[in-house]
Amino acid sequence: MTDAFDVVVVGAGAAGLAAGARLTAAGVSVAVLEAASRPGGRAYTDTTSLDAPWDQGCHWLHSASVNPLRAAADELGVSYMLRGSRQARATHLGDRWADEAERNEVWQAIDGAFAAVKQAGDEGRDIAASAVLDTSSRWLRLVRHWITLMSAAEPERLSTLDYAAYSDTAENYPVSTGYGALIAAAARRMAPALDVTLDCPVAAVDWSGQGVVLDTPRGRVKARLAILALPTTILASGRLRFAPLLPAALAETFEALPLGCAEKVALRFDREVFGMPATSYCDTIDLRDPKRPPVNFTLNPFGHSMAIAQLGGDNAARLVKAGPAAMVDFALAALVDTFGADIRDRVAGTATTGWIANPLIGGAYSCALPGKAHMRTRLVDALDDPGTLDGKVMFAGEAVSAYAYSTAHGAWLSGLRAADNALARLGRKAA
Repeated sequence: MTDAFDVVVVGAGAAGLAAGARLTAAGVSVAVLEAASRPGGRAYTDTTSLDAPWDQGCHWLHSASVNPLRAAADELGVSYMLRGSRQARATHLGDRWADEAERNEVWQAIDGAFAAVKQAGDEGRDIAASAVLDTSSRWLRLVRHWITLMSAAEPERLSTLDYAAYSDTAENYPVSTGYGALIAAAARRMAPALDVTLDCPVAAVDWSGQGVVLDTPRGRVKARLAILALPTTILASGRLRFAPLLPAALAETFEALPLGCAEKVALRFDREVFGMPATSYCDTIDLRDPKRPPVNFTLNPFGHSMAIAQLGGDNAARLVKAGPAAMVDFALAALVDTFGADIRDRVAGTATTGWIANPLIGGAYSCALPGKAHMRTRLVDALDDPGTLDGKVMFAGEAVSAYAYSTAHGAWLSGLRAADNALARLGRKAA
C-alpha cells in the first residue's frame, strides 16, 4: 500500500467508521486502516459464538432522544426496546429474593450514590467518587458494582467532576439485533463505497513533513491529514510511534483518561429456564458472603434463552486474567443460587469477552482519574485546534467527547466532527 490519500483514518471502531463514511460520502480519497481482522472495535455484535446475536461491547442506545444512532436505527428499520427506570428491579440476596422494601432500599442506595458523586462534581470538586459514598450501607458492594459498570473503574479511580460532565437523558435502549451491527449498517448507509483495510496495524506516524506518513505491514501510507480513532490506552502505551514525539501535554492527557474494565459472560440455554419475560433484569448480591462480588444479568434478551452477565472493575479484570472458565463459573454460580442447580444441565453454550486483555484495545471505555477531569476538555479542544500536531493529525473516539464520553454515540459524533474538520482543512464540504 503506497498510495497517497487526502485523509487516512486509523481505527475502524464507531469513531473511525463515522469519519471514514463521512469523508467517503464527500468524495475525498480516504484510507481506513484497522489493525484487527474485523471492523467495529468495541462496537461488536457477535453472531457466531452462540446461536443468537449478542453485543460483546456497547449495547445501549444511551440518551436515545439525542442519539443520532437512534435516528439511524429508525431509518434502517432496526428495533430497540424502550426501557423505563431501573427502580426496584429484581434483586437476589444469595438465598432468597429481596422483598419490595429491600428492593426499594437497594434502588435508593444506588441512586443516592450516583447523586452524591454527581453533586460533588457539580460543586466543582474533582475528587475520587469513593470519597462521597456511604460506606456504612449494607448495599455498598452493590453500589460499588454499579459504579464500576457505569464508569468501568473502581470508585477510587473515578473523578467526580468528569462523572458530572456526562449528559444523560435516562433513555437507554437496548438494540434487538445488536448495537455493533447497527453501527456497521449506519456507516454503510452513509457511504456504501466505504472501504476498510483489515489486519493493517499502524506502527508509526511521521508528521514532520508537509503531510503525514504511516508505517504499516503493507507499506508506507501517505496522506495530507490523519485521524487517529484509537483508544486512549493504546495511545498512552507508546506502541504507536510518533515522529516528532507527541507534545508532553497531549501524552499526559491520554494517560489521565485510561480505559477501565467492563466485561460480559454470555450463557445460552437449550430452553427457557428463568420463568421471566423477554429482556428481564436482575441484580445479585450474596449477603451471606461479604467477599463475594455482586453480578447483574440480562435474562432472555429479546426472547433468546440466554443470560448476559455484566462484570466491572477489579473483579472483571481478575476474572479475565483467570480465563474464560473462571468467568463462566463466576456467572453460573450466581445463576444457580438464584434459579437452582438444574439450570447447569440446560447450558448449551458459553462465550466471554476480554477487552482489557485485547492488545488492540486494552479496556472498556474512558474515565478521568481523580484530579484529571480537565484533561478531557483539553483533548476535546485539541480536536478543533489547527495547531494540534500542526493541523495534520486529529484524534477521535469516545474519550474525545465532553458530554457523551464512554458511549458509542459519543465516539460516532467525534468521528463526524473530525471528518468535518478534515474537510474544512482540505477546503471541501460534507455531502
